Amino acid sequence: MATARKARELFTILETSADTESTTVCDSQDSPLNLSADVKWFEIPYRKPDSDEEDEVREEEEDGEGENGFTSTAVAAETADAASFIAGGGCNIILVTGSNGINHDEEEYAEDCYYSTSTNCSDTTSNDSDIDFSDVEEEERRSFFSFEDDLDEDCTSPDFWGEPDQVISIEPFSAVSGPQHSLGDDADTRDYFRILFPDSLFEHMVEQTNNYALYRQRRSGKSDPHWHPTDVREMRAYVGLNILMGINQLPDTGMYWASDIFIGNAGFKKTMTARRFEKLTQYLQLCDRESEPVRGERGYDGLFKIRPLLDVVENTMWDAYTPNRCLTIDKCAIVTKGRFSPTQYMSSKPLRKGLTVWMLCDSRSGYCHRTKIYVGKPTEDEAVASLSYRVVTSLVRGLEGQYHHIFMDSFFTSVPLLQRLLRDGLYACGPTQPGRKGYPEVLRPRNVGKLSQGEFYQCQRGNLVATVARDVRVVSCLSTNSAPGIVGISPGRQQRETDGEGESDSMDGSGLSFGVPRPLPLLLYQENMRGVDLCDQLRECYQVGRPCKKWWRYFLWFYVNLCIVNAYIIMRESRGGTPPAGFNGKQFTQRHFRVRLAQQLIGDYQGARGMERAARKRHADSPIEYGHRLERMSERSRRCRNCTNKGLRHESVFGCKICNVHLCRGGCFSEFHK
Repeated sequence: MATARKARELFTILETSADTESTTVCDSQDSPLNLSADVKWFEIPYRKPDSDEEDEVREEEEDGEGENGFTSTAVAAETADAASFIAGGGCNIILVTGSNGINHDEEEYAEDCYYSTSTNCSDTTSNDSDIDFSDVEEEERRSFFSFEDDLDEDCTSPDFWGEPDQVISIEPFSAVSGPQHSLGDDADTRDYFRILFPDSLFEHMVEQTNNYALYRQRRSGKSDPHWHPTDVREMRAYVGLNILMGINQLPDTGMYWASDIFIGNAGFKKTMTARRFEKLTQYLQLCDRESEPVRGERGYDGLFKIRPLLDVVENTMWDAYTPNRCLTIDKCAIVTKGRFSPTQYMSSKPLRKGLTVWMLCDSRSGYCHRTKIYVGKPTEDEAVASLSYRVVTSLVRGLEGQYHHIFMDSFFTSVPLLQRLLRDGLYACGPTQPGRKGYPEVLRPRNVGKLSQGEFYQCQRGNLVATVARDVRVVSCLSTNSAPGIVGISPGRQQRETDGEGESDSMDGSGLSFGVPRPLPLLLYQENMRGVDLCDQLRECYQVGRPCKKWWRYFLWFYVNLCIVNAYIIMRESRGGTPPAGFNGKQFTQRHFRVRLAQQLIGDYQGARGMERAARKRHADSPIEYGHRLERMSERSRRCRNCTNKGLRHESVFGCKICNVHLCRGGCFSEFHK
């Protein structure tokens, strides 16, 4: 940290490093900063106008003030000059205090109000929220409803918020973080995937699939001649084929088994037949359908069909990777074509219709630690009011007292929630809605008025800091990990040419133009609110599974895909970028990871085709007993398969539907089945 030109300078310039994180003005030497290396930021000291005698006393105490305190100034002009020097000649800093609202008349700038920053720097991108405000999942009432009422009972008091002149205290994060496993250097992709998706899940899928096939046949009263029980090897191969379908994408499942050499896939044909793949898809199941409680019964669970999967995967994802300091809470949407009551329509999203899942992800790697599924609108008004509160507290359960920094969107951020997290030893930051209960009345739009670009105001109560600022749009923000009065200027686009002979005043020696100064909470939000987006980018590159009408299948393939992404992140961080043995490429990407994983799941399995051929030979003596019969196949005649094998050309509209061949009505039927 380099100080400015004079010992009694008003500002401190902090330059971050890509390897080490800088320190802020707080009680702790470790700061919550996670900014890029090019961000330059400085401190705006808070000043409340007092008498001349108090100013003189304050100037004498400046030299003895600690590093973590905010310095003051007796002359507002000196403040503006220093700010202009640091910002590169484009910023005018105005410090004003007060409690009766904020007015923008020039003669009232000397009155008491909260301080602001105005600038005429170039434009930058907005940090506004992109979250839709919609209802999320149904959950039973919990005991913390009364605790929430205790938290926000005083936040609406006029004395709750004070002036932004307090020193915040941030405890250092010292917990062990990163991948947690015992795999050696010889571990391959399947070993990392097994950490998150253990073999016990494949065994459970096999058991429930076989049971469901028998259950369906008992209900229909007919036996399925094309079905025979599956096993673990075949189920692994089935999942491996679904992973490969996300890499080699075709519009229809049957095209992978097409006879056209330019469309069909030889590997798919070798692994299993198209009919066997369809039968596995038809009877695939994760739960015991016979014991499923109906709606209204005691013990009813909206996620009963995937509950065994959730119980295993949620624990493995949490145990395989210890969370780092900065975490993100956001939602992702799963595209669906089926009918499911919790399906939401989001007009402002690229995916207009989908299922909602709330995710807790690492801000840097994108690893997903925990998820929470939306299962319907709560029926009680009290549950709706505390919905965002319940989602966040359930996602961060188990992190109490470890001093993580949680970044979330405006759907969640509220004064009671940040107070609860701060009491539990968790810091938080995120935009909020200015009309929410507890937000400072003086910072609401009707009292702030029209802000200039780069202008901001702040209020404080302990570590809790409320900010309203204007970048491209007006943003309201709450934070417990950011000191007030800290302004950062991030680099903008590089200017190609200038009209004059000299360069622009807003450019440094590297040719980067700096944009509008932003308060520290918005800078931290911009740099760390990307964990869920990183996870979605890795997950959406290669989809797993095919569209269907059953809603729970989308969640099944979503969690399979999520386990693949998490396994890839664990392998990448554990091996330091070193590819597994046997890989000859330059860089081991996620595509290589998926292909290698699918190949290892399939292995040398070729059982389905061999079993069907053996069954055909066993049933040749009595084909009618096993469902093979001569019947009308279509209105248009086709070539007889038996005659074609003998070099003859005869056509028929009859044939065997099980074998899917046309046969003559004479002796071709029995001759073909022998």
